Amino acid sequence: MEMRQVADDGEKRRITRLVLEALPEWFGIPEERERYVAECAGHPFFCACDDERPIGFLCLRETGDATVELYVMGVLREHHRQGVGRELFHRAREAAAGLGYAFMQVKTVQSGHYEQYDHTNEFYRSLGFREFEVFPTLWDAWNPCQVYVMAIG
Repeated sequence: MEMRQVADDGEKRRITRLVLEALPEWFGIPEERERYVAECAGHPFFCACDDERPIGFLCLRETGDATVELYVMGVLREHHRQGVGRELFHRAREAAAGLGYAFMQVKTVQSGHYEQYDHTNEFYRSLGFREFEVFPTLWDAWNPCQVYVMAIG
């Protein structure tokens, strides 16, 4: 497995679409998926490849002068639980610290609503993220937004 940072916006969009379309349980709403695809341009972006084939990615986005968000990430299902997401996170965290950010946040659906998001929450907590706040209607009433944070500086 090779990890690399991607600079080309077209390549970011291609990788994002490829991976997210393969994960409909998390990214099944086409308009939202396309928003992620479009908004990855211009932001720090990391890709995991297996024999030149993208198998996962992570995109960061600044949310404040000291805070960066793990905006979106995805790993192809057949590569889940093999350390791909963890390695992408470590690369992104290192880059964020190098850019001078002190905090990282991530938003996901609060635990207890969907099994796949319960696993997502477990993953973020295993990386060291801590629960910060729940916004019950930020997205909609069926998807309460859980915000996690961590210090990185």
